Amino acid sequence: MVDRVYKNQIPALRRALERLREDFTNLASKTSWARLRIDPLLRHAERLEQLLGSREFSREFSRLTKGVALFHSDLVYLRENVRGLEKLLRAEIRVQRRGYGNRRP
Repeated sequence: MVDRVYKNQIPALRRALERLREDFTNLASKTSWARLRIDPLLRHAERLEQLLGSREFSREFSRLTKGVALFHSDLVYLRENVRGLEKLLRAEIRVQRRGYGNRRP
């Protein structure tokens, strides 16, 4: 079960991060969330995908089930960051719709 969920969720979360990067890039935000948060998360997710697809680990999954908590922590980490970034994106969009995005205090 670990391998199925993990192998499906990591690519889905990577795709969500890619969409968020594009959405944030299209905003005129003062903070570069893509560079600050999304790019490091994407590198992490991409590296996990590479490892899961490698020959080295394809034979290891029967033994890796002992590390379920470790796999779960990767998923929780990526999910929480995606949720947080989605919430931040919605807030940024609201601010820009109100016209406050380009004003200085």
